[in-house]
Amino acid sequence: MIDRRNLLRAAAGAAAAGAFLDGAAQADGVPAPTAPRLTVRGAAERGHADHGWLDTYHSFSFASYRDPRHMGFRGLRVINEDKISAAKGFPMHPHKDMEIVTYVLAGALEHKDSLGNGGVITPGKVQRMSAGSGIQHSEFNPSRAEGVHLLQIWMLPSKNGIRPGYEEKDFPVSERQGALRVVASPDGRGGSIRIHANNVLYAANLREGERATHANALGRHVWLQVARGALTLNQQVLRAGDGASTSDAGRLVLTGGAGGAEVLLFDLA
Repeated sequence: MIDRRNLLRAAAGAAAAGAFLDGAAQADGVPAPTAPRLTVRGAAERGHADHGWLDTYHSFSFASYRDPRHMGFRGLRVINEDKISAAKGFPMHPHKDMEIVTYVLAGALEHKDSLGNGGVITPGKVQRMSAGSGIQHSEFNPSRAEGVHLLQIWMLPSKNGIRPGYEEKDFPVSERQGALRVVASPDGRGGSIRIHANNVLYAANLREGERATHANALGRHVWLQVARGALTLNQQVLRAGDGASTSDAGRLVLTGGAGGAEVLLFDLA
């Protein structure tokens, strides 16, 4: 006779590890764990503002867009998809106690801050600015002919009042093709940029039919943002601008759709 307690323990362990099989049951008679439940935040559901020089979509409440149902997800506070016109941008302005990550999809963005940092962020580079106890910065499109398309991400820090800081690194497409590449983490694993938060950010580029997987651990949470293109997350079809979240342990399978996809996956505390 199969011991029920051991059976349940085995099933729970498989779910936490993210291992699930096709079919109704595993060979030993233990039911296959259920895939993580997904909550989708559709691109068209986001907040939107067109300021002429700036066309922006907000996955979570931001500036004049307020929705109490969407104030963030875990420590993820902002995902803004911005398109900034040629020779336009944000003048010097302050931030405090926030980890700000910028991910450029097309064009270039020039950064300057009160610490004396400066540089031009282009596709493939990931930038982190720790606002900490206080910093000022500007973001400007240096091109007089082309717009810039980017995602700006804010995450709540694990500790307030830290010394402000800045970092940027290049992550070539070859490192992200068909795989979830760590681009930001609290310990700089795999050569990623360091963030002062217990979160891990992955980036992936997927050709049509190409797959990448992520095992969400028990007690962790995932937000996936489609930067462009289309993909299937387990059985859920997602397109550019869509987000999906889960707080369930288990295996997430990302499969590139027609034309491929570029995606960010947040593993959150």
